[in-house]
Amino acid sequence: MSDTSSTSSRAKAIFRVASGNFLEMYDFMVYGFYASAIATTFFPSGNAFASLMMSLATFGAGFLMRPFGAIVLGAYIDRHGRRQGLLLTLGLMSVGILLIACTPGYATLGALAPLLVLAGRLLQGFAAGAELGGVSVYLAEIATPGRRGFYVSWQSASQQLAVVFAATLGVALHYQFGAQAVDTWAWRIPFLIGCLIVPVMFLIRRSLQESPEFAARRHRPSIDEILRSITANRRLIVAGTGLVIMTTVSFYLITAYTPTYGKTALHLSNMDSLLVTCCIGLSNFVWLPVMGTLSDRLGRRPLMLAATVLAIVTAWPALNWLTQAPSFLRLLIVGEWLSLIYGMYNGAMVVALIELMPPVVRTTGFSLAYSLATATMGGFTPTVCTWLIHATSSNAAPGLWLTLAALIGLVCTFLVYRPPSLVTEIA
Repeated sequence: MSDTSSTSSRAKAIFRVASGNFLEMYDFMVYGFYASAIATTFFPSGNAFASLMMSLATFGAGFLMRPFGAIVLGAYIDRHGRRQGLLLTLGLMSVGILLIACTPGYATLGALAPLLVLAGRLLQGFAAGAELGGVSVYLAEIATPGRRGFYVSWQSASQQLAVVFAATLGVALHYQFGAQAVDTWAWRIPFLIGCLIVPVMFLIRRSLQESPEFAARRHRPSIDEILRSITANRRLIVAGTGLVIMTTVSFYLITAYTPTYGKTALHLSNMDSLLVTCCIGLSNFVWLPVMGTLSDRLGRRPLMLAATVLAIVTAWPALNWLTQAPSFLRLLIVGEWLSLIYGMYNGAMVVALIELMPPVVRTTGFSLAYSLATATMGGFTPTVCTWLIHATSSNAAPGLWLTLAALIGLVCTFLVYRPPSLVTEIA
């Protein structure tokens, strides 16, 4: 096979596997973007803060299912193959988004309405527990020598396209219908569009070929072997969880939470907040492949250390500067600075976590570490930040949350790269 045809084949494989990852992040983004509207529709109360907190808690509840999905679906992928598992996760995510899109509001169904929305979020979280890991591992296994960081970066890059698409759609909705209509009923349109995307994603992913590395593997681990390996590598899983906390907190802070933060804390218009989110998604999309390539040349550890130190030093001052005189320009500047830090860290961290995991349980181990991070801190970033602002009466309080995440990432980076190795292989 010629170099040109081989490159084309790999590019198509990247597109096919990352397409489902796009849908996963799109689902999560539109919920985060319209959290206040969802609060009014499904969680009405006499207190706007309480309604918003219930809506954001439901957003976070989906992340609690991720560790279970990581173990159950991750083990399925490690045993039965990357392609088969990724089709399964896509199907489960589709049911989740359909539930949220089509469930009538509290005024129609009463208490059943928020329960159905919660069920949809839990199902999405269960599927997402292995989706991201399955995609990342697949990309790592088809990567050409010396370019693993670049290949794996497209997992996160595809998510940024979802951010940009969801934010652009939000701008269009506000322009076409106005803020009141969006808060009342038009917020459902992005969810319905997600439902329409599903059949296209299935057609794209069905043509995905199994990764050659997995296909060549003679031994397929049993569930018992997978669980024993995960138990034996529990220290690595915990350290890996610490690595991921920094990337999940920073990502959800600068993307899913930005529209709510801009509207409720900074009192900017919905249009301004969504435009900033769109710009952040575009810059993330640029930085991730650049930093993934840089990690192939300089190593994973230097970029991870640099990013965590930058976050620790600048997160609070940047948010404090923003809140002193909130404006579209200041929100954009701070968002783009945090985007650079996120891209630098995530471009190196995701591939580093894959390389740290034993090959036989690569998907399960990676997915479990990632899911535990989102379930404990990352996924609840919008909820925690909203509570911190309320508790401290400081709109800059989210900077403290990011600083804590960066400190954990810094410590865990030193731990995983300090001999002796934390990896334990199970025969």
